Amino acid sequence: MYHPTSTTHTKCSSTTDLQPSQVLPHRPTATFPPLAPSSCTHQIQNTDAGLQSQTWSSTILPHTTMAAFLGSAAAKPGGLVSVVRRYRSSGRKCSEFLHKSVVPSMHYQKSLPRLPVPKLEDTIRRYLAAQRPLLNDDQYSHTEKVARSFLDGVGKNLHAELVAQDKKNKHTSYISAPWFDMYLSARESVVLNFNPFMSFNPDPKPEYNDQLLRATNMVCSAVRFMKTLRAGLLEPEVFHLNPEKSDTDRFKRLIRWVPPSLSWYGAYMVNAYPLDMSQYFRLFNSTRVPRAARDELFTDQKGRHLLVMRRGNMYVFDVVDRDGNLVQPAEILAHLRYVLSDAAPAPPFPLGVLTSENRDVWAGLREKLLSAGNGEALALVDGALFCLCLDEDVMRDHIHVSHNMLHGDGCNRWYDKSFSIIMAKDGQAAINFEHSWGDGVAVLRFQNEVFKDSVEKPMVGPDCRPAAASAVRRLAFNLDGELEDGIARAKEKFAAAVSRLTIDAMEFKMGGKERLKKKKLSPDAVAQLAFQMGFLRQYGHTAATYESCSTAAFRHGRTETIRPASVHTQRCAHAFVRQPGRHGVEQLQGLLAECSKYHGQLTREAAMGQGFDRHLFAMRYLANATGATPLPELYRDPAYAAINHNVLSTSTLTSPAVSLGGFAPVVPDGFGVGYGVHDEWIGCNVSSYPARNVHEFLQCVHKSLEDIFTVLEGKPIS
Repeated sequence: MYHPTSTTHTKCSSTTDLQPSQVLPHRPTATFPPLAPSSCTHQIQNTDAGLQSQTWSSTILPHTTMAAFLGSAAAKPGGLVSVVRRYRSSGRKCSEFLHKSVVPSMHYQKSLPRLPVPKLEDTIRRYLAAQRPLLNDDQYSHTEKVARSFLDGVGKNLHAELVAQDKKNKHTSYISAPWFDMYLSARESVVLNFNPFMSFNPDPKPEYNDQLLRATNMVCSAVRFMKTLRAGLLEPEVFHLNPEKSDTDRFKRLIRWVPPSLSWYGAYMVNAYPLDMSQYFRLFNSTRVPRAARDELFTDQKGRHLLVMRRGNMYVFDVVDRDGNLVQPAEILAHLRYVLSDAAPAPPFPLGVLTSENRDVWAGLREKLLSAGNGEALALVDGALFCLCLDEDVMRDHIHVSHNMLHGDGCNRWYDKSFSIIMAKDGQAAINFEHSWGDGVAVLRFQNEVFKDSVEKPMVGPDCRPAAASAVRRLAFNLDGELEDGIARAKEKFAAAVSRLTIDAMEFKMGGKERLKKKKLSPDAVAQLAFQMGFLRQYGHTAATYESCSTAAFRHGRTETIRPASVHTQRCAHAFVRQPGRHGVEQLQGLLAECSKYHGQLTREAAMGQGFDRHLFAMRYLANATGATPLPELYRDPAYAAINHNVLSTSTLTSPAVSLGGFAPVVPDGFGVGYGVHDEWIGCNVSSYPARNVHEFLQCVHKSLEDIFTVLEGKPIS
């Protein structure tokens, strides 16, 4: 998850039930007086001609997602990547929209293929294969016996019931509701445990990295994205295997006339594969609202205002007028300048820190806030389009960026918003997003489009005269002693939690994707093997490892787990780390090839919805829902708990808009590993708690990569 110039990686491991039944009652939205006319004379133009010809990526997709339909040898394994998107923009004839897609945004949604429920025997076989490198012979023998008993007994019944339920709910996927429920039922703080971040690359024009200018341009682009999406004019998410045929004006003009119930098949005929876009409606005007035992998602598309935070103070103003149009950019500039110049001190009891609390604690305090007469102010927060956090710090380095964008100081954030754009004093920006409503597919598309639009077609510039700021409201909250005590405790808990987190980064410069491809090795497989070697070198054993894989090629698809730790990586890691002198270069090269081949198989299976993790999870959820006591023995087996205690939680994605991304470990004794394999180098951005030494881990990973590339050069290692 490290790329200081053009790529990021982030954890993409959430999902959401997209039926709009789990929402809160309607809340009133903000209304403000009409705003003054713009006085901005800045001309919209492309001030960097080189950007016009740049290709932009806007979709997360595993290299092998489409192998689900093609079995294509051209679909190469390698984690999550961006899909190239080409479309004609409508330019500035209508500045309300980013572009006007010929094909309606949701044209393919009805005909997307359904996420398959794997065969139970395949799930058990894959589960046992993943357990083999983690267990000794006696442990494995026991787990194998338990798994076989599950296959022939209670598992068969649970699987049959899951399949029956899936057939009754053809509008969604079998994993959607359980995965959604898992996130909303979690009681841990969303900070560190769930919310990841992805930082933007800087604007190539230095003068546009001014905090006020960049914030204004990003807000304008974000509103334009929202309007384009809601008008059905946003280009659909499509993976093109043969773009010369499918990513053309001619094909788009043709496919738009194919009925939505058949449109996917029309795209399939030209090797184009539409992706699920059903999470997109939660991007804007959405908030996770704390409730006892299980949170709820609130979305109210009537909200026209933006939530801005500075020094822990909260402000709102309209960015969409009464007619649904973007407020004049000069007025947005003026409103943000007013916020940045407001002399109001930081509040002694900043309300935002409560969103970092345990969810049950926060739910109780929110009820007290409502009882104290803060309902209207909270409704404005919940219904805001999104949150813009204007920070006072200048970022020192990438590590500082990671800490600030992942968690910050806790006071100038509202972590429950679907997403927040964080803007540092020096114009460095990032998105921090709440994870329950969906995974990173929609967020990355939004980030790509906002970056592209704000860089290529800024709405304000250094020569823009702000209008009068006449409609900014600073929110005030009534706090009693109990609420003040709750905020004070939340601040203490937040400070203690983030003080335990260490983040470090590494860049390996001896080679990258190009050299690995020449050796016919999967770049992602080599990166994952380096993590296995590094952990073995540091701790002496193989650890449970998680790599997320998107299943967005299916209706309401979310993610599946790739299990990179295998008997192949274990054998190869031992040969490199423990026995380098006992194996010749050709033998080591052969072991690398075996690892690459097997990792490619795992990636293809996961992208096809043929992993084992989600299937077992759904059956366990079903057993719990039916009140089965005790749970089937497979779920009570210590090996099941161990393989789901993911010491190495890893994820990778690429985007030209994003420079850096990261997330915290998912277990106290784990690593949060974000990584990217680039053309000529490999980068990692890794986090840990005190139970692990992240600096030493990265040294071991670097040494492992050195050994791998040395062997690939035909040289022995010592």
